[in-house]
Amino acid sequence: MKKLEKIVFVDNLKVELKDAKSVILVNYAGLAVKPQQELKRRLAEVGGKMVVVKNTLLSRAGDAAGFDSKNLTGEILSGQTALIIATDDPVAPIQVLGKFAKEFVSAAGESVPKFKIGIVEGLFQDSQSLSQISLLPGRDALLGQFLGTLMGTQYGLVGTLNANLQKLVYVLDTASKK
Repeated sequence: MKKLEKIVFVDNLKVELKDAKSVILVNYAGLAVKPQQELKRRLAEVGGKMVVVKNTLLSRAGDAAGFDSKNLTGEILSGQTALIIATDDPVAPIQVLGKFAKEFVSAAGESVPKFKIGIVEGLFQDSQSLSQISLLPGRDALLGQFLGTLMGTQYGLVGTLNANLQKLVYVLDTASKK
C-alpha cells in the first residue's frame, strides 16, 4: 500500500471500529485459504466480518478509535492478526469462531483461529473470556431459557390453585353421592 492508501484505510477502519458492537482479534496462522473463505462466509451469515490487517495499521486505527493503548500492545499485535467486526449481534461471531476452531485444525494439529483479545459492547475481554463466551448458547436460546424461568413460577401457581379446586369438586361429588 502507498502512504495515502494507508491513511484512507486507517480512517475507514477507525469508523468501522467505532460503529462495531464487538471487535475480536484472532491469530489465524495455519488457516488455509479454503477454510478462511468458509469462516468469512459463516461470519457474514451472523452479521460479522473478517478483515486481515497489518498490525501497525490496526494499532493506528485502534488509537484513533479510542481503544485503550494498553490493550493493543506489541505482544497482542504480533504474528498474523485478523480482525472480526460484529455489527449486529455482538456475541454471534464469537460463537461462530469457537465452533469453527473446534472443526478446523491446522497442519500442526492446533485449533485455528485462536482468540487474542476482544472488546464486546465496550468491555475488554481476554482470550479466556472470549473462549467462555463462545460456549454460550445463542441469543434466542438464552431468551427462551429466561422466558421459561419466568413462566415456570406462574405455571406452578396455576397448577397449585387448580389442584385445590379439583379436590373441592371431588369432595362435593363424593358428598352428593351419599
